[in-house]
Amino acid sequence: MKKYINPGIITTFVNALYILMNNSNIAKINYPSEFDDIRPFSDEEMAEVTEKLLADKSFESIINAVFPEIGWENFKVLFRSFKTPYELQSNFIMDKVFTFTGSSSTGVSSDGFYNVAKDGTYTYISNHRDIVLDALLLNAMLVKQGFMTTEVAIGDNLLIYPWIENIVRMNNNFIVKRGISMHQMLENSKHLSQYIHFAIEQKKQSIWIAQREGRAKDSNDRTQESIIKMLAMGGSDNFLQNTEKLNITPVSISYEYDPCDYLKAKEFQQKRDNPDFKKTQMDDLQNMLTGLKGFKGKIHFQIGHPINPDLQKIKTDTSRNDAAKQIASLIDNEIFRNYQLFPVNYIAYDRLWGNGSQKNQYTKEDEKKFDEYFKEKIAKIDLPHKDIPFLTEKLLAMYAWPVRNQISILQ
Repeated sequence: MKKYINPGIITTFVNALYILMNNSNIAKINYPSEFDDIRPFSDEEMAEVTEKLLADKSFESIINAVFPEIGWENFKVLFRSFKTPYELQSNFIMDKVFTFTGSSSTGVSSDGFYNVAKDGTYTYISNHRDIVLDALLLNAMLVKQGFMTTEVAIGDNLLIYPWIENIVRMNNNFIVKRGISMHQMLENSKHLSQYIHFAIEQKKQSIWIAQREGRAKDSNDRTQESIIKMLAMGGSDNFLQNTEKLNITPVSISYEYDPCDYLKAKEFQQKRDNPDFKKTQMDDLQNMLTGLKGFKGKIHFQIGHPINPDLQKIKTDTSRNDAAKQIASLIDNEIFRNYQLFPVNYIAYDRLWGNGSQKNQYTKEDEKKFDEYFKEKIAKIDLPHKDIPFLTEKLLAMYAWPVRNQISILQ
């Protein structure tokens, strides 16, 4: 049964559970030096990195802008009190995550934890909706159910300032290097995979990674086969055995509304009109802030079944390419099956492809709200030659694809 969480009391639960976790006997990890460029910071490194951050004027400006109620001097005292990544997560990060979601959503729910064991180690792979909140909220849901948090894969394209890299690595994130040559990509993929296998097999630390590089801007969530190939590179056995060691578990993330939908539609037209268009670092920052603060409606996380039993059905002589394709399909089908769909999704599907086939899923009042919402989002797109039919189609697709994908596997 799905359990809805009142954002107003969520922090109390999270902090209480984290206090229990912090008092437990958490083993100290000795990281191999080969991973120093991408791994999270250790407990022993926290104090030094804390002082670097507190001496960074850019970091001070951000804290004053985002948390004016705290005050810089009070923040410095608070920040220095966090001696481990878990203390930072429990006493600050989680609290602020729910401050944002409590004021910008109508509830966060989760289900499916019966599919995983509290003493198990998993590679959670999910669709990707929000740059910041997807992994943070998943960790909060895990903690509420008595699980340990995951380490989180984050692309270095988002680390546009030194303070961002420092704060994310203090918060149990590891770095995925992007924007590199093909030769470097192969080397870095193996390096990243070796770290993930180290985290899963030796640290016994679950991880989260998105099913693709970047978000699926049209919400047609498909696992990139290159992600599967990368994950299997770091083990010592064959492709299927290496994949099995990671205990891949799909997670479906559903947001009723995407605060960045109009920004994604805008980018579609920019790329259509100029094939060489590329987002800037400031565009990424705008997406992060919009995703945090914008209205999201209901949010749901569904933990799917680990795919290891299905891996046993793939023939051992299957080529690497075909095996990666089959594994990606297993992940996709589990994600599609576990979407939570909302009236906005069904209406968008009917407007774009369904010809009224989903009318029993929404009301006339839902349609009225839908039309008002889309009108407002189109108005927010600041382009000189705004192609409204094109932009409308792109916005509709963002909400319609989850319905289309779920229908495709349930028929």
